[in-house]
Amino acid sequence: MRALLGVMWVLHWLPLPLLGRLGNLVGSLLFLLVRSRRNITLINLRLCMPELPETRRRRLARQHFQAYARSVLERGVLWWGSERRLQRLIVVDPQVPLEAIAARPTILLCPHFVCLDVAGVAVMLESSLCSIYTRQRNPVFDEALRKGRTRFRPIKLLSRAEGVKPIIRSMREGLPFFMLPDMDFGAKDAEFVPFFGTPAATLTAPARIAAATGAQVIPVVATFLPNFRGWKVTFYPAWENYPGGDIIAATRQMNAFIEARVREAPSEYFWAHKRFKTRPPGLPGVYDKSGK
Repeated sequence: MRALLGVMWVLHWLPLPLLGRLGNLVGSLLFLLVRSRRNITLINLRLCMPELPETRRRRLARQHFQAYARSVLERGVLWWGSERRLQRLIVVDPQVPLEAIAARPTILLCPHFVCLDVAGVAVMLESSLCSIYTRQRNPVFDEALRKGRTRFRPIKLLSRAEGVKPIIRSMREGLPFFMLPDMDFGAKDAEFVPFFGTPAATLTAPARIAAATGAQVIPVVATFLPNFRGWKVTFYPAWENYPGGDIIAATRQMNAFIEARVREAPSEYFWAHKRFKTRPPGLPGVYDKSGK
């Protein structure tokens, strides 16, 4: 791992167009070599985009591997690049909503696009925040990840095991909660709501925390700019009357919003995750022949 981090540090000095093309090359190789994740990606695309021909889904899967590998290599720029360089490469649209964040408790809802770390950096260049953090198995990588994400301002990193109380307390202290809402963490604190028409165990925490704190939910999505020019971080208007009186309906609304953003940049969504690992009672698994 130290060797990998050393390579990332050396590569971060490269011009971004060269680094991005190198990432695409690495991603193409990984698509050929990492069969298990390739299969997961293709299964997810078959479930979510059945209208596409198989050749198009396979091309999209390869593009996803390229985007993911590129984002990993470019993370070196986020971790070690100068603030001036990052401000030049990150285009924020329209701007980090500092006034809105200061006015009331805020959830910054960031779906799992491969560039999500860019969205965090865009906020951290302007404001501190709190977020859930899962300790990495490798202590060297864990330390690098923590330092990279906290080098501009301190972040309050919270454990998922502690539940929502520390989150609510931090939000009431004025910190926006940077939340990644769309991974499968099991059936606990989740509801099965459609994601591209397939029931997915989806965390209800965004709606429940918003209801408990009176927080506004401001979605933020980070994507690549064309021609390896950097990244775009888009802040969307706060959702009105969210979550309302129906937590499940609010969770469906969240998934529908994420679906719409995925269709805008389909190769950049994190398809290699087992999004449908947890299944409703009675339904078979989808990721291998044994149904698990």
